[in-house]
Amino acid sequence: HYLDGYSGLVNAPTGFGKTFSVFLGVVIEGLNQPKSVKGLQLIWITPLRSLAKDIARAMRQVLEELELDWHVGVRNGDTSQAEKLQQKKSMPEILLITPESLHLLLAQKGSTTLFKNLNCIVADEWHELLGSKRGVMVELALSRIKGLQKANGNQLLRVWGISATIGNIQEALDVIVPEIDAKKTIVKAQLEKKIEIKTILPETIETLPWAGHLGLKLAHQLLPIINKSKTTLIFINTRGQSEMWYQHLLDIEPDLAGRIAIHHGSIDFELRNWIEDSLHSGLLKAVIATSSLDLGVDFKPVDTVVQIGSPKGVARFLQRAGRSGHSPHEVSKIYFLPTHALEIVEAAAIKEAARENNIESREPFVMVFDTLIQYLVTLAVGDGFDDKIIYQEIKQTNAFKELLPKEWSWAMQFITTGGDSLTAYNEFKKVVKDEDGLWKVKSRQIAMRHRLHIGTIVSDAMLKVKFLSGGYIGMVEEYFVSKIKTGDSFVLAGRVLEFVQIKDMTVIVRKSKQKKAISPSWLGGRLPLSSNLGAVLRKKYNEVLDKTHKDEELDTVYPLFLIQQERSHVPRNDELLIEMINNREGFHLFAYPFEGRLVHEILGALVAYRLSKLVPITFSIAMNDYGFELLSDTEIPMDDSIAYEVFSPKNLAEDITLSINSTEMAKRKFRDIACISGLVFQGYPGKYVKNKHLQSSAGLFFNVFNDFDKHNLLLRQAY
Repeated sequence: HYLDGYSGLVNAPTGFGKTFSVFLGVVIEGLNQPKSVKGLQLIWITPLRSLAKDIARAMRQVLEELELDWHVGVRNGDTSQAEKLQQKKSMPEILLITPESLHLLLAQKGSTTLFKNLNCIVADEWHELLGSKRGVMVELALSRIKGLQKANGNQLLRVWGISATIGNIQEALDVIVPEIDAKKTIVKAQLEKKIEIKTILPETIETLPWAGHLGLKLAHQLLPIINKSKTTLIFINTRGQSEMWYQHLLDIEPDLAGRIAIHHGSIDFELRNWIEDSLHSGLLKAVIATSSLDLGVDFKPVDTVVQIGSPKGVARFLQRAGRSGHSPHEVSKIYFLPTHALEIVEAAAIKEAARENNIESREPFVMVFDTLIQYLVTLAVGDGFDDKIIYQEIKQTNAFKELLPKEWSWAMQFITTGGDSLTAYNEFKKVVKDEDGLWKVKSRQIAMRHRLHIGTIVSDAMLKVKFLSGGYIGMVEEYFVSKIKTGDSFVLAGRVLEFVQIKDMTVIVRKSKQKKAISPSWLGGRLPLSSNLGAVLRKKYNEVLDKTHKDEELDTVYPLFLIQQERSHVPRNDELLIEMINNREGFHLFAYPFEGRLVHEILGALVAYRLSKLVPITFSIAMNDYGFELLSDTEIPMDDSIAYEVFSPKNLAEDITLSINSTEMAKRKFRDIACISGLVFQGYPGKYVKNKHLQSSAGLFFNVFNDFDKHNLLLRQAY
């Protein structure tokens, strides 16, 4: 297909050589063309740094064996300055690059000539990029490179995406190759990947708690699995949890010291490299990892994968399984270690969803104006741009095909004057029209600031927590602190603390007299259950008591479900279970829709709001993937008729808007938008602006736009 000028999407299970199928097409063409053609031939976009190193190594081997005199370069956050300069002098034929670095290339003077001989652009792990603003960055960069090719009269550029299996493959293709008349195709592997899923079941069900633990009770059953495998990869959802497991495994099996390592994003670059190399050479017996090793990193010796706790989605689970047995005919082995009783049912649900190929879709982002504005300034920092041409290019992309002329002129006005409300300030007059009619950034300071902050990943700050009287306790995320008010209590490091104030990026607390409190959530732990998995999960709950199933997992939890059935009820598919209890803490209402954390967060707020309209009452709300809880110090009114009323779909949209503080939520989203669109400067490397200043300056812009610039598209995006 490639040699016939097609673009497209390659879709196959892990370990089927997706990478090579595309790469060899480009190489064959390279072998057939005259020697004189130099410069960049292939751009390979990859979302993760660890991937680039791996693929480069594999590509160099092939090129050596074929005696093709091509160089492979890598360009990302880990690339040294010297190497970047060398690349600038003479570009390698193949360049592996992250979306952010590709935009940085476009922001260099003279970058327009780099793509003269380019034949192909590949977006690796496209399913990962698709559901984020980084995917939009790829779309915009593609539109620009295609435009440059057109101007040079070169029409042969092909674009290929490489993707693991997702629910919306056709849509994924249309995002990466948006032209309707393009020659495009989906190449699918005909072979099925064999995956063996085993659940590590407790000897007796009593050893597992009912909810929310780390699963350490089953650790001794994990040791024989590690011992009989060459290398085991252990996936855990959050960083905090992975640290605890690492310590615990060393405590119960001291022989593992030096043969087991831990790998997550906060670990130093050198150490990450050592771990990846030791995995390659088979030095390590086991590695505990968070999502940083999820994607296509290919470690041959890994023959077993263990997933601890719910993976929350079918696609993620299958992808992790594919880390083992990384060749077409090998079987991928994955063990599932449940951390509490309900996760045993989840294991059965995942098996069924995997058998039936019930896999989640990734929704592409559209109309994200912060990313558009950042991109326009990127072009202006580089060789400048002609607004008529760029408007036509952007209209071709999936993300902005609905862009209206008035929205475009707003964006142009925003980067040249700062829009209606910021015209008085010079720092927002970023882009000016040059003598040659192109829009450019003239100020060196603005250009430098902009280059430092190309990208769409805005991380959340960690705040230290300390007592009024002095003495540190730990760290919590800014996200968590932004949701509590003075006088609220929360739990950290096993203590109940009362929130006093935030001062200089530190949370000041005092010991709390209250018994009940909320426990902090960490961003990594907020992966919501996917709706695909939720649906299968409900089906499995119904099967436990019917005994019509063939799942060993469901036999294990049978005694628990009997108790639940005796004391309360096991909800059927068309039923909603609501349980009421009161104890020392107050009056509780529990509801179990099994729709995943995000739905419950809003449902909880909605039900609380509707109840408070019936009687004056205040609540605190909690939720997880299975349901939500309302807690009050007065009795909560509830019977069948009230239940129908508070869960009624009537006036749904209005009530939801009233029940969640929509301005507050929009304000928090706006901070990311302000950073990405360059309204707020995050500081120079090593001297970052403190997050509270970011929050306050983003908050200022938010209020100004809300009062004086209602039509601001960045504001509209936040809502």
